[in-house]
Amino acid sequence: MGKIIFIEHDSTEHVTQFDEGATLMQIAVDNAVPGIDGDCGGECACGTCHMIVSDEWFEKTGKVGDAEEQMLSMTPERARTSRLGCQVQTTKAMDGMTVQLPEFQM
Repeated sequence: MGKIIFIEHDSTEHVTQFDEGATLMQIAVDNAVPGIDGDCGGECACGTCHMIVSDEWFEKTGKVGDAEEQMLSMTPERARTSRLGCQVQTTKAMDGMTVQLPEFQM
């Protein structure tokens, strides 16, 4: 078990525990992290789990797929290290990772 730290746009931190294999979106939803809705249930179809991964952790999140790229292209607060939480499956190497949450979701 590891931890992921979600940081809201107002700097409020949510330290969560995760089991390897869970998605960032599921971890946030299971821990009632405000601002992560996951309206589509993790199907990469809504963009309501947009997260901005800290630079030092971004490489550990894997590659951005075509469907995710299309959803992110519509996100006004997109950053270079933006990901949709439903598309990032956690690994042991992500223990301690921090992600920023945008002020608004799509």
